[in-house]
Amino acid sequence: MTDQTAPPATDRPTWPAVFKGYRRCCPNCGKGKLLHSYLKVNDACSVCGQELFHHRADDGPAYLTILIVGHLMAPALHVAYAQYRPEPLTLFAIFALGCLSLSLYLLPRLKGVIVAYQWARRMHGFGKSG
Repeated sequence: MTDQTAPPATDRPTWPAVFKGYRRCCPNCGKGKLLHSYLKVNDACSVCGQELFHHRADDGPAYLTILIVGHLMAPALHVAYAQYRPEPLTLFAIFALGCLSLSLYLLPRLKGVIVAYQWARRMHGFGKSG
């Protein structure tokens, strides 16, 4: 056994990190960019130097996006159809555009949330760095 102990989890509060991740900012300082291009995570924060390449977001952001968009749009689709009875093509066009727009908006933000959550909980190698 080694004498090194992990720092307490309280020095990385989860909710502030998650909010910073939602804004696509570094979970450590909140100033540097978490993502470059659309969904690529930076290897390190350009402001504080926090290593970010440890993340294992994988398919999590896509699953959460589908879950949220589905739970928002399905009831809206039901209400719109039951109340207004629009033409099928109109209904399709509006909800296809809504689903696409909401998905493209949420996907990078949810990726930031997952990376920030992993950082705050010291998962997948984030515990080694400051």
